[in-house]
Amino acid sequence: MSSASPHPRKRPRAAVMAVAGLLVLPALAAVSGPASAAPARCDTRTNNTVQMMLECVTVGGVRAHQQALQNAADANGGTRASGTPGYAASAAYVESQARAAGLKVTTQDFDFPFFQLNSETMEQVAPLFRLFAPGTDFSTMTYSGSGNVTAFVRPVDLMLPPGPVPSSSTSGCEAADFAGFVPGNIALLQRGTCAFADKAANAQAAGAVGVIIFNEGQPGRTDAFGGTLGAPGITIPVVGTSFDIGVSLQGATVHLATSTVSQIRQTRNVFAELPGARTNGNVVMVGAHLDSVLAGPGINDNGSGSAAILEVARMFAKAKPTNTVRFAWWGAEELNLLGSAHYVQNLTQAEADRIALYLNFDMVSSPNFVRFVYDGDGSAGLSDPGPAGSGPIENVFSKFFADRGLATEPTAFDGRSDYGPFIEIGIPAGGLFTGAEGVKTPAQAAVYGGTAGVAYDSCYHQACDTFANNNLVVLDQNADAIAYSTVTLAYSTQLVNGVPGRTPPGSLRNPAAGQHDDAVQ
Repeated sequence: MSSASPHPRKRPRAAVMAVAGLLVLPALAAVSGPASAAPARCDTRTNNTVQMMLECVTVGGVRAHQQALQNAADANGGTRASGTPGYAASAAYVESQARAAGLKVTTQDFDFPFFQLNSETMEQVAPLFRLFAPGTDFSTMTYSGSGNVTAFVRPVDLMLPPGPVPSSSTSGCEAADFAGFVPGNIALLQRGTCAFADKAANAQAAGAVGVIIFNEGQPGRTDAFGGTLGAPGITIPVVGTSFDIGVSLQGATVHLATSTVSQIRQTRNVFAELPGARTNGNVVMVGAHLDSVLAGPGINDNGSGSAAILEVARMFAKAKPTNTVRFAWWGAEELNLLGSAHYVQNLTQAEADRIALYLNFDMVSSPNFVRFVYDGDGSAGLSDPGPAGSGPIENVFSKFFADRGLATEPTAFDGRSDYGPFIEIGIPAGGLFTGAEGVKTPAQAAVYGGTAGVAYDSCYHQACDTFANNNLVVLDQNADAIAYSTVTLAYSTQLVNGVPGRTPPGSLRNPAAGQHDDAVQ
């Protein structure tokens, strides 16, 4: 799961009726615990009802896909990050499974800015020796270059004491700031009004062999921090540090070393489509990001969602639903939703208008889980409402769990995962989530079990997010919920007559420019 948070734009109110009158299917018995693989008949018959799909989509089937993704990571340095062989192997596996099931498989390749940090060192060597701790005292900025230098640290246009409000300092924002700068020195810059990339580029042009950017100094802007340069291009080391450390380094000699890979690479989105009965009718999209972070195999984040929708796609492949169903496995989600953003940005108006809704499944088996449902209507006050129709999608999931006596909670619908680009152009969306780095409360532990005061997924974005890092009970429940929602919406006659027209998709922010606040200032 990415940390990007695009702000949604709203879809016309007329679109509510495209989802509000969903086909009502019979309630089923409560979801059981983890099950074995699907019965043999599931692979040969047409599974065109909820009852059939819930029989055939099993946790055993989902786990088989998760094991394949773990194997892809194990064979390729422990990661499935986009731009690595582990991701290519994961995409090839999904393609082969979907194609073997009889689905129409297509791919969408795109370039993206890849970054990998291999090592980082910062130490003051004169007049005193001090060793600084990576991640605590300093952090290498995303898309920093590589280098191993020992040099004098030269301040550039600092504002000390800091201004009365954040973003007062213009240190390094203009080439003129480096008048008299001695090439071969390390530039000491202050966080402030312009992008880190601008500061670094001006320093590099002036002959700096490294850049240290320290926090600005006002309350809330004093700690060591990380940031991004937005895209490859800077070839020298660039790090961020705290206000106090930065001030203390004026006139010091520092050893600064970073080993990084910062380059443009290619990755892909994978699609598997099940045509609907109506030619050029509505499209129900079901998606999950396939990539992990570089640090680990990502078998919960997001091998869980990817494996679950793959098993649903396989078991549903022989059906002929009312609406076209398009399953999507996104690349480069962990670098700010790049795969889904690329897809949405390249839709024609006609293609966008056919997409009735988007369902997103990102982290659906967290070990210390809560059953979260995206708050599409904003009724919980956690985020703005999504495009019209998002509330009824939320109700589909809430009803599924309520009918089975399973508690759920709303979670912020803030664009943090791949639904973000869809809601930005007014397409209603919804989905499930079981928690990431957030900490479970005592009230949640009383309802869902698990441990209060511990993260929902203590291995979030770490090497320990492996095949073992999954709760099979909630994975089984969520796989059934994914099957239920997919089939329900695929056969909903309320989606048949087309989605009301809406304004052309707006231009998404360029992910390469950096979407985090700290990327800009």
